[in-house]
Amino acid sequence: MRTLPTLTLMVLAAVAPACAADADLFTYDHTAPLESHEVGREMRGTATLHDITFVGTKDPIKAYLVTPAAPGPHPAILYVHWLGEPATTNRTEFLDEAVAFAQRGVVSLLIDTMWAKPKWYGTRVPEDDYAASVNQVIEIRRALDLLLAQPGVDAQRVAYVGHDFGAMYGMLAGGADRRAKTYVFMAGVPHFIDWALFAHKPKDLEGYKAQIAPLDPVNFLPRLAPAPVFFQFGNKDEYVSATQSAESYAAAGARKQMTTYAAGHDLHTAEVAADRVAWLERELGIK
Repeated sequence: MRTLPTLTLMVLAAVAPACAADADLFTYDHTAPLESHEVGREMRGTATLHDITFVGTKDPIKAYLVTPAAPGPHPAILYVHWLGEPATTNRTEFLDEAVAFAQRGVVSLLIDTMWAKPKWYGTRVPEDDYAASVNQVIEIRRALDLLLAQPGVDAQRVAYVGHDFGAMYGMLAGGADRRAKTYVFMAGVPHFIDWALFAHKPKDLEGYKAQIAPLDPVNFLPRLAPAPVFFQFGNKDEYVSATQSAESYAAAGARKQMTTYAAGHDLHTAEVAADRVAWLERELGIK
């Protein structure tokens, strides 16, 4: 039984008009080799866990590719982790979920991001945030290239799941790249400035705000339509307010759902996971 009521909203909306966000910022060379290399492999039940690296824009990216034993066609999921407690601020956050899905014929890719690096937030230089953000979106798109290149993946049944910064950068990537057919966004905020100043302030704050504002996730959410979007938030989240949640939800023009849980920013509860799995089952046709 839920200890607090859960708010669920389902809206069927018309396709929203294109927003002013410039998705051309995230163009890249689609022909550049991914240079994927397997550095380890293990079996988890009938699922195979491939420990791999691939080239994003320049440096190798660590990832887990989780594949089923059965032949395709396979639904596919790209998972992008949060910035939170160190143990799961990396490609492992959704690994158990991906393994469970592989038993049911789903291929998943889970990647490390720039915020997986130890002490990334506190040591980053704010003046570099714009370029680093553009680079991160391109690396997410490269990850999608790799996922869709896997044998048997059904390009019509691809999902994106992101938490915290993983949600926010997923909104940017989705606005530039329409290949994902559904999205799950967990505990993100609509504007990067909402989280940008906790550690260091840029030397020119107003200039920083003007530079980073075009990348705000809220600008890209309308471009996801008509893909269905599921927002998951916690009502005990110290980093995401109800006002911020509502702004993100309102910006999405696709068929959408928002559920608010009795949870904190981590959203690591059985109820949150169960709802996310149910959404993916329905939208990807997972049996």
